[in-house]
Amino acid sequence: MPKPSPYRPFQPDPDQTSRQPDISGNDINGLGEVEPRNPSMVYWAPDPMDIPHGPLQLYFYTRSAEEPAFSVQRAARQKILDAALPDVAPVAVSRSPADWTRGLDHFVQDGICEMTGVAEMQPNWVFEGHDIPQSRVIILGVQHDYAEISAAPEPRAGLEVMTQYARAALAAKTVAGWIRGQGWEAEAVTGPMTGALAMIPPALVCGFGELGKHGSIINPELGASFRLSAVLTDAPFEPTPAREHGIDAFCQSCRICEDACPPEALSPDKQMVRGTRKWYVDFDKCLPFFNQTHGCAICIAQCPWSRPGVGLNLAAKLARKKERAAAE
Repeated sequence: MPKPSPYRPFQPDPDQTSRQPDISGNDINGLGEVEPRNPSMVYWAPDPMDIPHGPLQLYFYTRSAEEPAFSVQRAARQKILDAALPDVAPVAVSRSPADWTRGLDHFVQDGICEMTGVAEMQPNWVFEGHDIPQSRVIILGVQHDYAEISAAPEPRAGLEVMTQYARAALAAKTVAGWIRGQGWEAEAVTGPMTGALAMIPPALVCGFGELGKHGSIINPELGASFRLSAVLTDAPFEPTPAREHGIDAFCQSCRICEDACPPEALSPDKQMVRGTRKWYVDFDKCLPFFNQTHGCAICIAQCPWSRPGVGLNLAAKLARKKERAAAE
């Protein structure tokens, strides 16, 4: 049994319940499917009416409109999204793949983002019905202010999520603009409406960490408390390697996010999803609470790895444990 939560029992708003489609979001996500396939858009569609859960996405907007600060932040992000990218320079700069990837470091140094990585594009990261022709995907990470996100599910935590999505959008536009200035095409991809690209899989491949029980990526530097954006390009960046720190095994024995989840949407065990056994969040249980609390975020706020200064110490402890086990 989960530990008591001040948010249980949870009763969905009848207005939200009335918008529920006949199809389960878990079915759209491929829960229980043993054969691999590309992901299907289940939420955060650029045009909500393109998906069965679009009316629920529109409900989310009506709820956030009750808080004036959300409208202000949404308008600020839209201004970033609407800003035109610079033209591609007429002469393409030639440099080694390693130099291209090292060039991303200054975006971290300048505070544009907190983490970067590069992966070779893989077809199975593309949402069904879409196409991505570029050969490289650059993933960017921006960190939450812990004091704000730890207030989840209060509105200020949801506002912090929107603030970081705006930063992530600006980071993607900035990096894409830099690449275009080097004479190479580049396209910015920003969350949560990413369109064609599922961003978590390339983020895992390019070194952002491991998938946590709560369905978000965990890494020692940022915990689970960050947002992603991406840049698609054919510029020959050198891919960055995946990283493992024992986080997956840690999640198997940790129940903190499970116990903290008001709608009990997190499972103690991995599940089969489109041919891969992985941590999975029950979409149908999660979404109603998510929608009524401006994005919830309780699970990432409560994750031990998200607490400032904790992740790197945990990773070092797990590394020592692994070394002792190998020696024995």
